[in-house]
Amino acid sequence: MNIILFDDPELRTNLLPLTYTRPVSEIRIGIITITEKWRHFSKGQVSFLAEPYLQEKFKQQVDNEANIYVNGAVCPTAELLEQIRQMPFGAALYTGDLLVALHAGESSFKSGKEVYNYKSHTQTSITLPPHGVVTQLWDIFRFNGPQIRDDFKVLTEGRVSQPISDPHTVAYNVQDIFIEEGVQFKAAILNAENGPIYIGRNAQVQEGTVLRGPFALGEESIINMGGKMRGDVTIGPYCKVGGEISNCVFFGYSNKGHDGFMGNSVVGEWCNFGADTNTSNLKNNYANVKLWSHAQQKMVDTGLQFCGLIMADHGKSGINTMFNTGTVVGVGANVFGSGYPPNFIPSFTWGAVNESQTFKLPKFYEVAEAVLSRRGQTVTPTERDIYDHIFEETKTSRSWEQEA
Repeated sequence: MNIILFDDPELRTNLLPLTYTRPVSEIRIGIITITEKWRHFSKGQVSFLAEPYLQEKFKQQVDNEANIYVNGAVCPTAELLEQIRQMPFGAALYTGDLLVALHAGESSFKSGKEVYNYKSHTQTSITLPPHGVVTQLWDIFRFNGPQIRDDFKVLTEGRVSQPISDPHTVAYNVQDIFIEEGVQFKAAILNAENGPIYIGRNAQVQEGTVLRGPFALGEESIINMGGKMRGDVTIGPYCKVGGEISNCVFFGYSNKGHDGFMGNSVVGEWCNFGADTNTSNLKNNYANVKLWSHAQQKMVDTGLQFCGLIMADHGKSGINTMFNTGTVVGVGANVFGSGYPPNFIPSFTWGAVNESQTFKLPKFYEVAEAVLSRRGQTVTPTERDIYDHIFEETKTSRSWEQEA
């Protein structure tokens, strides 16, 4: 079985700006990404059908006999995988109007629209878990707790956790705590009474840290001294975090190393928050939070009382930045200045608070190379092509360029 995770055109647009730099299935929700969930469940080949400008980095691997196209926004379950295995050639699975999977046989496609336009022989309606499909940006943090629980069961089944050797670290409900090899604890408190806690390989939990489950800490990540992780939180691999974090997802390689509050938020890769950056997640009048929609090109009602920050890859904030409730920050935006920045900050913005300028690509690449070099990485030519494309695609959202 050859699984190809396709980007549903409508959902991919709903999930911008996070999906400017990745296929939908590369979103991290729970402990691992949706792609990694499918690889774990299927034990087979999993590839991507993404936007053309992403396809060189995220390749599609076509089989000459049995291509199964699966919606990249759908999180797998054992039951769903079994239904997919039993699909005959030409069959399709739907939940409502949403295409979940298609057995395309030898056919291969170049876009998600082509997958939808394929004339399937049979259509079967299925029911997915309430937290099983990511259709909006806020679903990522809203469904994160249930996905941590699901991933914890799958990733730890039949395995034995490493012990907590530090005598000054306290653990509650230790049977729901799983520690990979190489983890370091110093005088921390781990409370898994409300949900499981997963600590990835070679992670560090420094002195005075308090963790409440559901919680996941990725490989090589660090929680600085006194960090308070309040539950429903995922910190992806190679991150450094501190302060107070509640119901947030960090995709990976991002730093919030200082004090300050962040709640009900999603942070992409290679982001950095200056000291004392804070994020509001609740309006003073307790009204529903509105969030900028790239799909509708306007603020939309999330239906949620709690919603903080959405920051795409390579976003940055200067010290003492105050993000208002329901703020969206695009790719490569560098936010600084006194006062509150606007609720929508377009990709490649420089400043944003008192005055917005364009973060020109040469300077962006200079900063990006400095950031990646700290992890022994570099911006590849393929990735430069991706950022070049995003820069041009998002030009119309930088209003000051249109006025010049």
